[in-house]
Amino acid sequence: MPVTYRRSDLVFTDHTITVPLDHSSPDGATIEVFAREVVAAGRQGDGLPWLLYLEGGPGHSAPRSPAGWLHRATREYRVLLLDQRGTGRSTPANRQTLAGLDDPAAYLRHFRADSIVRDAELLRAHLAGDRPWSLLGQSFGGFCALTYLSLAPEGLREVMIAGGLPPLTGRPEDVYRAAYPRVLAHNERFFARYPGDLAIARQVVDHLHRQEVFLPGGERLTPRRFQTLGITFGTEGRFDTLHHLLEEAFAGEKELSDVFLRRVDAMVSYAEHPLYAVLHEASYCQGEASGWAAHRALGEFPEFDVEQGGPVRFFGEMIFPWFFDEDPALVPLRACAEALAACESWPRLYDLDRLSGNTVPVAAVIYHDDLYVDRDSSLRTAGAVRDLSSWITNEYAHDGLSASGGAVLDRLVTMARR
Repeated sequence: MPVTYRRSDLVFTDHTITVPLDHSSPDGATIEVFAREVVAAGRQGDGLPWLLYLEGGPGHSAPRSPAGWLHRATREYRVLLLDQRGTGRSTPANRQTLAGLDDPAAYLRHFRADSIVRDAELLRAHLAGDRPWSLLGQSFGGFCALTYLSLAPEGLREVMIAGGLPPLTGRPEDVYRAAYPRVLAHNERFFARYPGDLAIARQVVDHLHRQEVFLPGGERLTPRRFQTLGITFGTEGRFDTLHHLLEEAFAGEKELSDVFLRRVDAMVSYAEHPLYAVLHEASYCQGEASGWAAHRALGEFPEFDVEQGGPVRFFGEMIFPWFFDEDPALVPLRACAEALAACESWPRLYDLDRLSGNTVPVAAVIYHDDLYVDRDSSLRTAGAVRDLSSWITNEYAHDGLSASGGAVLDRLVTMARR
C-alpha cells in the first residue's frame, strides 16, 4: 500500500515497483525502483497531468527538500520524483551492496540512461496507464530525456530540460578536452573575485606536500584531492563556497583547521554518490570504452600541475582513477571501475533519426557559462532535435532550476506550449 503524508501545502505519496535488472531479460533478476508523488494539498483527487522529474548525476537520488520549482510545478502537475536505479530508496548500489556480487561491473552496465528510461516507462504504465506524461530533466536528467525521446517518445507529452543537452555523438575524451578550458576560465574568474585566495590555495598545497594530513574520515588529504574542490564552481554560490572554506583554512600558521578539514571531508567524499564516480564517464560512452578519458586528456593541460610551485588550479567535473585509491567509499570499487572504463560494448543512447524527426515539444535552457555541460555541444544537439526550442542565458549557473525559484521552470513550460 502506498504511504501518503502531508508536508506544508504539499501531499506526498511513496511508490515502489519491481523492475528487471536487465530489461532485455524480463524474467531474470529484478531490482526495486522508488518514486515519490507530489501534489498540491486539496488537489489529490484532481485529474492533473503527470510530470516526471529526473535529477542530475548520474547517481543522485531525487531531491528531498521541496524547491521553488516544485511548488511551481504542482500548480498544474502531479509530480513524480524518481530515485533513479541504484540511488536513494531504490535498490542501492554502493560498496556494501556491490561487494556481494560476483561481477559488479556487469551489474552496473544496466544502470545508464537507457535502463532508467525503461524503468520510467514501467512506472508510467503503473501510475498513468497509457497516458503520456511530461518530463523535466535537470542536467543528467536532460541526457535521460534525449534517450527517452530516442527509445519511447510515445510515452512523452512534452519535455523540459535544464542544463542537460548531451553530445549525441563523439568520444568521451572530446567532452573533457572541451571541459578543461571551461574549468580554467572559471578558475580565472574565481581568483579575479578573490585574489587573496591564490596565496592561500598555494599555501595549502605546499603544506600538504610537506606533511601528511588526514581528514576526519581517516583518509589522507592529498594536493590533487584538494584540487577537486573546484567542482563547486558550477553552482549559484559557485565561488563563495570555496572562498569561505579557504579563509578559515589554517589554525595558526602551521596547521590546517578542524573546520577546514571537516568541510573538505564532506565535499570530496563520494560516499553519498558512488555511482556518480563509477558511471560518470560511462554516461558518455556509445560503442567504445572511456578508458579514463578525463585522466588521459589532463596531460594536455599542464596548468593543473601543482608540483612545480605555480598557481593552483582546481579541477571541475572530472573523475580520475586515483579517486578509487584515495576515497574510502570508492576503494572497494576499484576493480569494478577499471572494468567499466575498459568496457567497449556500451549500446547507443540516442537515435539520431528519431530525434531529427521528433514530434514531442521540447524546451531547453542552455546556461551560457555552464561549467559542467558544454554550451557549443548543447547548441549542436539543439539543432539536431526537431521541435526543440532553446533559451540561452547567463543569468543562472548550472543549478538555475532550483536557484531561480520557479522562474526557469515557468519559462520552460511556456516554451514547451508555444
